[in-house]
Amino acid sequence: MSNQPGSSTAAETDQPETVGPTTGDGAAVETSSVKASSGEAPLAEAPAGEATPAEDAAGHARADEGTVTGGRAEFAPGALVLALLSLGWLAAMLWSTREAIHSTAAGVTAISLSAYALPGVITAALVTGATVALAATNRLGRATLRFLAAVGTGLVVGLLAAVAINLTYADNATTNTIAGTTAAAAIIGGAMAGARQARVVGAITAATLAAQIFVVLFSRARDPLSDLFGAGETQQSVLDAAKWVSRTESLLAGLLAGLAAYLYLTWSRRRAERRDGVASPLRWPAYLVAGAGAGLLLLLTEVIIRIGGRGLLDLAAALSEADEVAQTALGTSRVDNGIWVLFVGALTTLIVFGRTLGPRPVEDETDEPAAS
Repeated sequence: MSNQPGSSTAAETDQPETVGPTTGDGAAVETSSVKASSGEAPLAEAPAGEATPAEDAAGHARADEGTVTGGRAEFAPGALVLALLSLGWLAAMLWSTREAIHSTAAGVTAISLSAYALPGVITAALVTGATVALAATNRLGRATLRFLAAVGTGLVVGLLAAVAINLTYADNATTNTIAGTTAAAAIIGGAMAGARQARVVGAITAATLAAQIFVVLFSRARDPLSDLFGAGETQQSVLDAAKWVSRTESLLAGLLAGLAAYLYLTWSRRRAERRDGVASPLRWPAYLVAGAGAGLLLLLTEVIIRIGGRGLLDLAAALSEADEVAQTALGTSRVDNGIWVLFVGALTTLIVFGRTLGPRPVEDETDEPAAS
């Protein structure tokens, strides 16, 4: 029979409508067709295997890593504080280097002091470029725009640092080397901040700052530790004690860097939950990279020094045979320190992160009998 308007069968069709391929079950398709023919707006269909907010047992929409970020770059909390701390650290490193070079006690050893202070300046420039770029691009959502803005910010930081060095240091080849290498490090740090995992970059910079501050404080304990490790009147005993002091410093710095990286990632997740209600979970590779980040930056510092500051290192090594031996030993020590901080920091973060994981839920694998 034909359907009359207003009758009880007005919502029914005489013939089934042709429906395109669907991913849901038959009942969902039929319900959508009935509502469409009766003038009601259909509900948005959920993808196959996912529940709509109304179907969620808790009554809330489920969120995972993809739905939280929506393909947008992450937000790194505390980036402004990290930027201010790193700017202060870079200014302190540049000032201390300048004072050491211009001191009356330096004399002809200015080149050696410059080569000795260069690693600290480059590490500070790397972290400063990254943190300032994070603070400047934290509100940008598009990944490409964020990367370009981060590189531009690192370039600005590097140029400002280079200008400050050229204006306050003596006008010579050593100053130009320090300025150029510092600018390159800041640009590389800015490019690092353009990564989509902004929270991991923030954790790396926080861990590096914590480790470097610890190294400065640890310098007061080196002489007592040298005596504790058996430094005597012979040169060999002094070298052996210095080696153990350096390993102790690297071990403690890596431990502190790993803890700082984990604490920052945990804090950033909680901040995101309070601000947005949800937060994208980070898996163990993110914690691994964050924990190893301080050591990676130290090794990257050594690469930048040996490429951009090669001329300064060669000048320092050419002063005398003792200076050549000292520069070689310092380079080896820096590489060893970076490796120790890398592995100890990564291991510490993974262990702490692993202890927070609960047991996996046991699923009932008993198959229900098929309905006849």
